[in-house]
Amino acid sequence: MENVYILGGLRSHIGLKNGIFKNVLPEDLGASLLKELIKKYQLKKIDQIICGNAVGTGGNIARLMALKAGVGEEVPAFTIDMQCSSACMSMDVAFAKIGSGQCDLVIAGGIESSSLQPIRSYVKNDSRYSEKNPSYTVAQFSPNENNELVMLEGAERVAQKEKVAKAELDFWSLESHRRAKFAKENARLDDVILPLYGSNKDEGIRERMSQKLLDRLPTLLGGNTLTTSGNSCLINDGAAFVVLCSEKFLQQNNSRSLAQMINSCSIGANPLYSPMAAMKTTDKLLGLVDLKYSDIANFEFNEAFAVIDVLFERKYPELIDRYNIFGGALAYGHPYGASGGIIMLHLLKALDYTKGLYGVCSIAGAGGLGSAILIKRITT
Repeated sequence: MENVYILGGLRSHIGLKNGIFKNVLPEDLGASLLKELIKKYQLKKIDQIICGNAVGTGGNIARLMALKAGVGEEVPAFTIDMQCSSACMSMDVAFAKIGSGQCDLVIAGGIESSSLQPIRSYVKNDSRYSEKNPSYTVAQFSPNENNELVMLEGAERVAQKEKVAKAELDFWSLESHRRAKFAKENARLDDVILPLYGSNKDEGIRERMSQKLLDRLPTLLGGNTLTTSGNSCLINDGAAFVVLCSEKFLQQNNSRSLAQMINSCSIGANPLYSPMAAMKTTDKLLGLVDLKYSDIANFEFNEAFAVIDVLFERKYPELIDRYNIFGGALAYGHPYGASGGIIMLHLLKALDYTKGLYGVCSIAGAGGLGSAILIKRITT
């Protein structure tokens, strides 16, 4: 197995649905980011481009994006749909391609535009077709569920199963925004964020988030439930890509990498409790490399729901200062197919800031899936 390295990467600002990128095609947003990424790292020969995308128009949006970026028609590109885990899986595949010796340079990540998500409908001879509600925005992820609220219901089930208290969720809702505000005010992420199409900020960060506001928010599922718009992520647009390469590429181009990608893994879990997959896939990953949670300097979990944070804190309360140190998706948002790339970039910046050695990013996906990646900061 060849060693695999991360040169670096870029992300766009993260926009709210119908916000700063409301009229920008996802392939255009991705293409603009790719152009700058190629320029920044002076990339001349790209072996492959792999792009996660969850709610796009279908087809091979990665190829369309690559052609719009002008990378050359000889560069193959393909799209991965693993929903929330899509960008993590694109890096996982890049890791395998380079590690096996098939490629020396791969750009991997994802794009998403919830603003321009197509309205789909089942054909009339499909048993799921409803004349009353012919269109849908959320695909079917498991045999026993098919509705627009499936992800919210999954988070609620986990909260109820684990007897999570509102105060535990509120802590992370407030903390995510507090940490994101700190990162913004101290320019912790500025060199991995590329302003595009007039963007100048991540739109989701609520600098005045307060307990009073959280207490006023109605529950999204009614009754005696806990899930609100404060403890679940918003709907977003964005793009993020990283450049992965072989040791041979580094030597031939006299380049310096930021980190080595040590290992990656994915799991399948109970689709009714999909948020639990973030911890489970991290457990598996660390088991593969014989490391403990205490060996990890920084964790980046995609906090689509605050219940994910609560599960981490309950098991490893002594490590919460290593967890999402710049805030997470509760503040920034969750542009599904791009989120794995976003948390990888945040992890690279976290390791640089703390001078830590090992870092893990982990993400739970619709249908009971999880993906995680272990990296090691280059210290010389």
